[in-house]
Amino acid sequence: MHKITRRAALAAPLAVLATPSVAQAWPDRPITLLHGFGAGGNADVIARVIAAPLAEALGKPVVVEARTGAGGNIASEAAARARPDGHTLILLTGGHAVSAALFRTLRFDPIEDFSFISTVSVFPFVVATRADGPITSLADMAARARRDPGGLTFSSVGVGSTQHLTGELLAQTLGVSLTHVPYRGGTQPLTDLLSGRIDMMVDSVTVTGAGIAAGTVRALGVTSATAWPSLPDVPTVASAAPGFEVVSWVGLAAPARTPAPIVERLNAELRRAVAIPAVRERLEALGTRVAPNSPDQMRGFVAGEVARWNQVIDRARLERQ
Repeated sequence: MHKITRRAALAAPLAVLATPSVAQAWPDRPITLLHGFGAGGNADVIARVIAAPLAEALGKPVVVEARTGAGGNIASEAAARARPDGHTLILLTGGHAVSAALFRTLRFDPIEDFSFISTVSVFPFVVATRADGPITSLADMAARARRDPGGLTFSSVGVGSTQHLTGELLAQTLGVSLTHVPYRGGTQPLTDLLSGRIDMMVDSVTVTGAGIAAGTVRALGVTSATAWPSLPDVPTVASAAPGFEVVSWVGLAAPARTPAPIVERLNAELRRAVAIPAVRERLEALGTRVAPNSPDQMRGFVAGEVARWNQVIDRARLERQ
């Protein structure tokens, strides 16, 4: 009932917003680019990387604003409720699809309440263990897990995080049982991995890369379907678990019913922005691969991710929040 009422209330101004003259006049003031995570994190850094070229192309400031909390859902709700005039955007992450699958009720619809613009970049996770530990490969890990169901542990940045569900999907694909150990992010998972308190971790290239380079962390596999450019010597998880693939993502969206000409302009300008060599290099330095697409393609991709994570949650018998 809440959504029907809200959408009905928006219906009157939408006819005005959709007129060509209004769309052509956009933007007529600064644009706010929301994200749901802390300062200095991947979402924050990527938002700032793309904000600068977008501002230059659009002729108005693009102001990055963090609305942290609830795994990004506070920012998503704010964007979903914003006026759909192109002056409020949001940088969504892979956690958006996870939340859609994990939470029984949200104060917004993760698909219908957004006008998807384009993904910005994608990145895999790394399944890793300590370099001097007993686990030498994914095949070795699977064999040990079969001998001792639930005896091997893996960390993530929290219950219901993309990292957590990636670990659950790995266990399902290999047909083994692993024990999840949630953390709140930060350096503690890596510290506990190196001290032997946990057996494995599932995290981004950004988190694991320094330890891999230093020789203290052994990368068992990367979750992309093919070798990742910054870790060319690390095998894919799919080499031991055929068909396995997880790439997380960040992407740009606006409130639902943002006029199509504005969405199309934003898509075009984002594509131009990530094609700038300095912007592309900065995104690649963060361990991501630039991957723009169309609004329809992004919408379909996000919907597919929601369906996939729903299956993982059901098979793992995780309790929905």
